[in-house]
Amino acid sequence: MAGKVWFITGASRGFGRVWAEAALERGDRVAATARDTTALDALADRHGDAVLPLRLDVTDRDAAGAAVAAAHDRFGRLDVVVNNAGYGLFGAVEDVTEHQARAQFDTNFFGTLWVTQAALPILRAQGAGHLVQLSSIAGVASWPMLGLYHASKWAIEGMSDALAQEVERFGVRVTLLEPGPYRTDWRHGSSVWAEPGPAYAEGAQAPSAGSEPGDPAATAQPLMDIVDAENPPLRAFFGASALETARRVYADRLHTWEQWDHVAKAAQGG
Repeated sequence: MAGKVWFITGASRGFGRVWAEAALERGDRVAATARDTTALDALADRHGDAVLPLRLDVTDRDAAGAAVAAAHDRFGRLDVVVNNAGYGLFGAVEDVTEHQARAQFDTNFFGTLWVTQAALPILRAQGAGHLVQLSSIAGVASWPMLGLYHASKWAIEGMSDALAQEVERFGVRVTLLEPGPYRTDWRHGSSVWAEPGPAYAEGAQAPSAGSEPGDPAATAQPLMDIVDAENPPLRAFFGASALETARRVYADRLHTWEQWDHVAKAAQGG
């Protein structure tokens, strides 16, 4: 079904830009947010009134509410709310500063929460709507030097899983998107690096950017398929390697839990 109204955070580049363009190209309307709306000028020039550029720093709860309200006032409804804004924080857990840790959660987790809370009254009143929360394969598995980024995505996973159960009766659907590695600027322009201490300097080498297997443009139609589905999934991987990674991670977890189940039973008590 075409003719949807979208609200997309972080629409100036990366996945957000790809998805905004794809929605507009098929005739949908998009409220596109960015911290600098000049990055959205080309979208507005090409698609006119179908685009509502909105300046938004998702860490500002009041601003998130005002942006969602402005989109609803302009278009009359919201069908798909995409919480895409976020960035990567690289560094050993021991080396990350308090400011860096709080800033990571303020954007990745709390930004998602503020937009979600602002949109839910509208979606509930409509009796329909779809929240698309950008998680990651990093919300399922973990790698060294990304501990705080993982923590923010695992928080989104837990919050959104519970949320899906809370709002299903109102006709609101929730999907966690879990992309693998894609050729966005996640490892470069938008990332933050903790200053490595001597104990972790060897592991603090910048990962290569631009050689990731995933093409962001290829995600456009799969996302359209998900938001158009009568029964969209709670979780959806993007990328060919993600499912195998998840299989390995969960097999390891199950093996450990089974191996230590005698301790779990002993801890039950009487």
